[in-house]
Amino acid sequence: MLSLNWLISALSFGAFSVIDNKAHTEDPQERELLERAARADPIALGQLYDRYVNRIYSYIYHRVGQAEQAEDLTGQVFMRMLEAIRSGQGWRTSFSGWLYRIAHNLVIDHYRRRGRASFVDIDEAPPIVATEDEPARRVQATLDQEDLRAALNQLTEEQAQVITLRFLEDLSIAEVAAIMGKNEGAIKALQYRAILALRRIMRP
Repeated sequence: MLSLNWLISALSFGAFSVIDNKAHTEDPQERELLERAARADPIALGQLYDRYVNRIYSYIYHRVGQAEQAEDLTGQVFMRMLEAIRSGQGWRTSFSGWLYRIAHNLVIDHYRRRGRASFVDIDEAPPIVATEDEPARRVQATLDQEDLRAALNQLTEEQAQVITLRFLEDLSIAEVAAIMGKNEGAIKALQYRAILALRRIMRP
């Protein structure tokens, strides 16, 4: 997970940048899928599900830290997606942004029900795929992620969201801006403040 490693390094050494060189491009194939999905075409809806289910699951898992809970919330995201489309209350601009906002709201509801601090036991974490079979490296990677998740739960909701989307989900500034309904300058400023806050929290 390159972005997570970069973030850990930034927190350790204080050298980070808000520059984003990833271009945001529109996928013509997805545009056609969205047009069909807006008419509740079941095939198009199924293809959109296939495209986004792993991304939404990953986003939710990084926030809640429990695989079973993340699976349940992911299912709820797509149920809400279907209900909204069928009632004519789907997305207005960015479909992916709309979907992530549904996921984000469900995560907030989850924490409101259970209390802000909710961390996964290391034994419950799913196995981490490593290029080399080094148990110590895999354990350290798990610990890094657990420390980061614990720290995220001490940030504001917006700060936690921007860190998750930018560095755990590896989305561009433009994509995060669309998801969070802010301009790119605001996202860069929010990212900067969030990293500073994380450094204070995670400083040994």
